[in-house]
Amino acid sequence: MPKSLITGGAGFIGSHVVKHCLQLGHEVIVVDDLSGGFEDHIPGDARFIKGSVVDEKFVSRLFAEHQFDYVYHLAAYAAEGLSHFIRRYNYNTNLIGSINLINESVKQKVKCFVFTSSIAVYGKGQLPMTEEMTPVPEDPYGVSKYAVELDLKAAHEMFGLNYVVFRPHNVYGESQNIGDKYRNVIGIFMNQIMQGKKLTIFGDGSQTRAFSYIDDVAIPIAKSVNIPEAQNQIFNIGADKPYTVNDLAKVVCKEFAATPDINYLKARNEVLHAYSDHAKAHRVFGNTTGIGLEEGIGRMAAWAKKVGARQGQEFENIEIAEKLPEGWNVVRKDPV
Repeated sequence: MPKSLITGGAGFIGSHVVKHCLQLGHEVIVVDDLSGGFEDHIPGDARFIKGSVVDEKFVSRLFAEHQFDYVYHLAAYAAEGLSHFIRRYNYNTNLIGSINLINESVKQKVKCFVFTSSIAVYGKGQLPMTEEMTPVPEDPYGVSKYAVELDLKAAHEMFGLNYVVFRPHNVYGESQNIGDKYRNVIGIFMNQIMQGKKLTIFGDGSQTRAFSYIDDVAIPIAKSVNIPEAQNQIFNIGADKPYTVNDLAKVVCKEFAATPDINYLKARNEVLHAYSDHAKAHRVFGNTTGIGLEEGIGRMAAWAKKVGARQGQEFENIEIAEKLPEGWNVVRKDPV
């Protein structure tokens, strides 16, 4: 039985990857600091260890105690827009934490390191985005993800560490943190509707994204270590059809029998149109689930209605307050 480490396994995508790895017969150890995840999201057959990948000594002890066959690294703070204002936090969490894991994976001869990157690495590239394009990320989050991709390539060439990189985008589904006001627009919309609030959209809502149902992302990630053709490759992964945010709002409102009531805020600094080509992933991993936007949102809405609205929390330790988007409050803790 292969032993797999899944970081961020209490989070949204991570908890679904845990479920699918268990179904594939893996022994799974989940590491999460619970900063954005929930322990009750972790399937019961997995072992949970609370800790942060940023803690170098913790990571070193973890690898010394366990001989992992595979590492699935999903722990990250994935808020592209906010990353401009939390640069130190972004690089510590998303880059340095990743390097701690890569170092130990090299030393412990891990068979394959699976990394969840993002289409944020592309920036304003041609559409649709393809794996052959040279990334030019627009925000610190994309920069950190691309840096990890480059480091994995260097670690493979120097030490033989095999890897698989996935670039998912706009993933949604059951168990998403709908209380996070900085990311995951579908969850934000659902939470706002259940609280009787107006939907908030930055700009005029004409920006487009291809919203990806969770199973079309988590299943290929989980099974990638069993597919030799996937090793040392990069894959765009997710839905093919883009929608405007205005169209998305209508679909979400329909599931809650609500009339769209939208508060349009000042546009923020973001890529207006982002969707990618998935021909390479389809060739290697097969067809997707076929779950379209309306069906996927219907599934997520049914789950959201059961769990109810979540109280959103302000992000603490905003480092730069200048040009902070409308509605994002500045919260700082006193330095220790």
